[in-house]
Amino acid sequence: MGNAIKNHIGQEQFVSKEQYEKLLSENEYLKQQLSELKRMIFGSKSERFVPIGDSQLSLFDFGQENATEKDTEQISYTREKAQKEKKNAVRAKIPAHLPRVEEIIEPEDIQDGSKKIGEEITEILEYNPARVFVRKIIRPKYANPRDEGVVIAELPSLPIPKGNAGASMLAYIMVSKFVDHLPYYRQIQILKRQQLILSDSTINGWFNATANLLEPLYDTLAEQVLQSDYIQADESPIGVQDSHKKGALHTGYQWVYRSPIDRLVLFKYHHSRERKAPEAVLKKFSGSLQTDGYQAYQNMKIKGEITLLACMAHARRYFEKALDNDKKRAGYVLEQMQRLYDIERDAREREINFETRRRYRQLYARPVLAELETWLKDNISQTLPKSAIGKAIAYTLNLWPKLKEYTNDGKYEIDNNLIENAIRPLALGRKNYLFAGSHKAAQRAAMMYSFFATCKINYVEPLAWLTDVLNRIPEHKANKLTELLPQNWEEQSSPQ
Repeated sequence: MGNAIKNHIGQEQFVSKEQYEKLLSENEYLKQQLSELKRMIFGSKSERFVPIGDSQLSLFDFGQENATEKDTEQISYTREKAQKEKKNAVRAKIPAHLPRVEEIIEPEDIQDGSKKIGEEITEILEYNPARVFVRKIIRPKYANPRDEGVVIAELPSLPIPKGNAGASMLAYIMVSKFVDHLPYYRQIQILKRQQLILSDSTINGWFNATANLLEPLYDTLAEQVLQSDYIQADESPIGVQDSHKKGALHTGYQWVYRSPIDRLVLFKYHHSRERKAPEAVLKKFSGSLQTDGYQAYQNMKIKGEITLLACMAHARRYFEKALDNDKKRAGYVLEQMQRLYDIERDAREREINFETRRRYRQLYARPVLAELETWLKDNISQTLPKSAIGKAIAYTLNLWPKLKEYTNDGKYEIDNNLIENAIRPLALGRKNYLFAGSHKAAQRAAMMYSFFATCKINYVEPLAWLTDVLNRIPEHKANKLTELLPQNWEEQSSPQ
């Protein structure tokens, strides 16, 4: 006997079991799509999961259906209102490293014979806006006696030979765009307020010249990243103007590689999301590669041997989205994953070495993973494949060996959140400048994002670093370029 369903006019009709299950699956899928659409428009994008116990009252729980009405009576009384102690606002201390400009104000009515017994000091933060100035290099010329020629000092090396932009100006423009997310047209408007008129072509020319100067250093950074035996990888789209189709916008990808141990980040642009993009970069890499579940990483044809790790945060994201579909099952998995992250947080707080971290995970994380794996295998057959919870379980089980691989080595991370943090400036930047002008410009942008992301994770001030590097790199020896990389720069030079 088939299942009875009502048609649009309310009459019952029977359908086969296969048709019923198909309709049920489609209904679950449409409900999931509607839920995700509502979340994108109205909901919070936070993935934080807070389990709610049975004893916790709901904010909107006004009563239960089976609650019985009770007789009530009104009671009134008077009590003294407790006086709350008023707390004074605590002002944050002004950092000691900021320069001080002293201003001494003497009283007007000092009598003769008065003796200074102390002083009151008040510190107030002020701001002096950055100003463009001209560095005027004057080189006197001297005629040698007896007509033996003319003597003049050599002109210091400039980032752009015969150009009129110094290292600090070029560094300011690069940092403003790729760190502070200010497109060139906004920078032009800011400089115009200081009576400096620059054109788009001028700034673009400076950008191209700076990228050409830094290209050897970028190649050195790439070599350093790929020498690591543990790399995280991810990719993010970027719009690029298509020169072949006027007005058309091509979707390219910034492929990002991070070495957590060496604290290095490498952006590489490719016009597609095809497998050949990571293959070209990782063709000689051997070691461990941590990614999401994107198939391109798993099917690469390269010379080296790679151990693949998956990202627990990506798996958790599927279950977080499935809460509206099956709160009981999704909530259980999220609670187990929260236990795994609690173990990671505890290990970080203890500041233990990699070997101790590995043993700690095997002792505490592996039992949780084993329990979760059993639950996933038991429940996958009880869910609809197209439902949100069904997709979450299938995705996780498909990657399960790679998801639990992190417990085999203390240097591995549980997820790819570190590299997603490195990608965040790219996402903020493209909201402001929208797209790259060409594929070549997109690759040059990848160069800048690589340097500034590496500066960030090594706590290096990017403006000071780039200003110093642009001053030094024209004369720097090619075999010592590693000295100029952000993670080494602090030892080589001090910010100006």
